[in-house]
Amino acid sequence: MKTFIRMLLLLSTGFVIDACVSGKTALKHGDYYDAVLESVHRLRTSTTNKKATAVLAQAYPLSIDYIESGIQNGIKSDDPKKWRNAVLGYQKINFINDQIKTSLGAMKVISNPQTRYNELASAKEKAAGEAYNEGINFMMKATRPDYKQAYYDFKDANDFKQGYMESIEMMTQAEFKATLRVAFEEINSSRFNYGSFQPTISSLNRLFLSIKPMAQKDTVPPQQYLRVVFTGFQQNRPSSSRSTENVARQIKTGEQKGPDGKMQDIMQTVTAQVVYFHKTVTADAYSTVTVTDASNNSVLQSLNISGPVNWTHDWATYQGDVRALTGNAANLVQRKEASPSDEDLFNQAIRNLNSNLGQQLKTFYSQY
Repeated sequence: MKTFIRMLLLLSTGFVIDACVSGKTALKHGDYYDAVLESVHRLRTSTTNKKATAVLAQAYPLSIDYIESGIQNGIKSDDPKKWRNAVLGYQKINFINDQIKTSLGAMKVISNPQTRYNELASAKEKAAGEAYNEGINFMMKATRPDYKQAYYDFKDANDFKQGYMESIEMMTQAEFKATLRVAFEEINSSRFNYGSFQPTISSLNRLFLSIKPMAQKDTVPPQQYLRVVFTGFQQNRPSSSRSTENVARQIKTGEQKGPDGKMQDIMQTVTAQVVYFHKTVTADAYSTVTVTDASNNSVLQSLNISGPVNWTHDWATYQGDVRALTGNAANLVQRKEASPSDEDLFNQAIRNLNSNLGQQLKTFYSQY
């Protein structure tokens, strides 16, 4: 079950309907709630909109009746989420009331919209107990996925009623049991000082996942060991290529009178030979990653990760008339040969390695 907060967010933004779906279309499809909100929204900007007025007048009673019937039928059933569904239903009715009262056009159609504040308060009390009991049931199953579900149930219980029974304590206990604990070890097996992977590793920490350095003692033993070994850095020699292009262009050099007495342009063809140069320097940083199960030392993941860098530079020279040069050639002849610094290549390789390391580990731990 998604948390109740998420459901509230969906509820609060539910009136933003795709522009191509009108209130009339929603009404026709039996989406009375959406039809009401769409028509109220239209009447907020156009208080005399006839179509929206007609839709609201027809959809409002149908929407209230449909929501209320769903609530009552659910309460009479064995649905394990009947009171949580009732809360959502009563909140929808109250939300409609709030929307109508903030729309002058809608108030002209529905002058006294219904509310369910008392019913909502009572349903929240029952929904808190319902969510709490469901959390207890999941806790008794004693698996990590069930502990995670229990956490959200206890959180819902506390959201419905602050401090309901031991919901906060049980939520803390469920989170503790659901959390995967990983001890992280970092080794440098090279001659390079690359810094540390710890910021990248620490950024992976989230709800239900705790990764700490092996030297930092946790309250309980880890369930997994994560070892990252920096194995080295390599920078390759530059490689270059060149190509030649002959270019020609007609340019205006002056004017003269033609046979008809009118002025004509004097054109001249200018030429040049352009030599294009392309230089490439590659580098890479390397590491290995091993994730093992702490209970039996089995390997859960083994990866080789790198941080490749591909530095390139283009420039050109020419012989002949500079006026023949246009576009790319004209730009490249303004550039000179260049080379990257060893430090820049190394730092970029380390940044790329950290980025790839973080992404690979994020992908692996997404299953947890």
